[in-house]
Amino acid sequence: MIEKILHTPEGVRDIYNSECQRKLLLENNMHQVMSLYGFKDIQTPTFEFFDIFNKERGTIASKEMYKFFDRDGNTLVLRPDITPSIARCAAKYYKDEKLPIRLCYTQNTFINNTSYQGKLKETTQLGAELINDDTVEADAEMIALTISCLLDAGLKEFQLEIGQADFFKGLAEEAKFEEEEVEQLRILIENKNLFGVEALVSSKDITKELKEVFLQLPKLFGNIENLISAKTMTKNERALKAIERLEELYDILVTYGYGDYVTFDLGMLSKYNYYTGIIFRAYTYGTGDAIATGGRYDNLVRQFGKDAPAIGVAIVTNQLMIALSRQKIEIPIEDRNTLILYETDYRSFAINLATHFRNDGMNVELLLKNPVHDIQDYMNYGKVHGIGGVLYIKEDNLIKVIDLQTDTIKDARFKDFE
Repeated sequence: MIEKILHTPEGVRDIYNSECQRKLLLENNMHQVMSLYGFKDIQTPTFEFFDIFNKERGTIASKEMYKFFDRDGNTLVLRPDITPSIARCAAKYYKDEKLPIRLCYTQNTFINNTSYQGKLKETTQLGAELINDDTVEADAEMIALTISCLLDAGLKEFQLEIGQADFFKGLAEEAKFEEEEVEQLRILIENKNLFGVEALVSSKDITKELKEVFLQLPKLFGNIENLISAKTMTKNERALKAIERLEELYDILVTYGYGDYVTFDLGMLSKYNYYTGIIFRAYTYGTGDAIATGGRYDNLVRQFGKDAPAIGVAIVTNQLMIALSRQKIEIPIEDRNTLILYETDYRSFAINLATHFRNDGMNVELLLKNPVHDIQDYMNYGKVHGIGGVLYIKEDNLIKVIDLQTDTIKDARFKDFE
């Protein structure tokens, strides 16, 4: 029984020691980048009413949510997606605000994936949402922010793939596909299943030209030239406007100096149906999953009572850490703690010394020496637990100063620390 309760449920894990330290440092560094772009923090509840994430919102399927009931019988869910929560907050707290709202967060999401997928069911997302701005400049800013965060994290080789939900939606409207057919086609295109796409569109009474565009969709990815060629394949106004916006977006990203980090994929579609314009994902070596996802959701906030365009990004910290580890990119952490180790007779001096250092901003661990352990035991302890040095107070007027980086020991006098 004891052995069983020491383990975590499938899909969740403990993060501790240096890994936890690196994760927090990574999040803090990227959060600072978001602050530099003018974003301010918001926190939403870990669980909310089920209706916040229901099918009409266009978020994940109900079967993938963790659901439970409160004492009044209301159905609650652990948040599977933070964007609807932010949309609710924007409608509630910024209802009359007309100018741009910049919000950012670091929070966990909970998705009840099947065990066969081998994915974490609880992940940390560092995200930002830009609300009340429907311009292509806002699109570019969010992509530039994403690239800035990934560069700050230490990544050198990554690609940000950009799609446009309106391109596909314009074609689907023209073809008069039913809702279920649209979802089926979306999955086929997303999986680059050319045979499946052909079988589905061939069963529909649509023009030869429109059928050909659907067949080409899984292949329409690459550099900016691919967008230009796609413009010759359709006369659908909504689809053409989508391409034109991507072209303008690319020009702005070149101005940022980030043109080399982006490619385009008109066959990129998302399981989140609330996306209305650009959608994007960032990929790098070492992980098959996206390390960042985002897109424009101009209709979602309206569902909560505020007519406001919006665009957001979520960086998946867990995936990013996996990629950094496999690419052998270090997240530099410093051994910042100092251990003051003392014998009982020198308790008062040790406490006063620790207080003095802490007032100066130093991280200090204070520990009474146990006679069972020798000084080497404490040195080994320090190396494991992120301690840079030990001050050992063991006799009158004498402190042993131990540098754990070099294993050197030298003597100092009390007066040197007064």
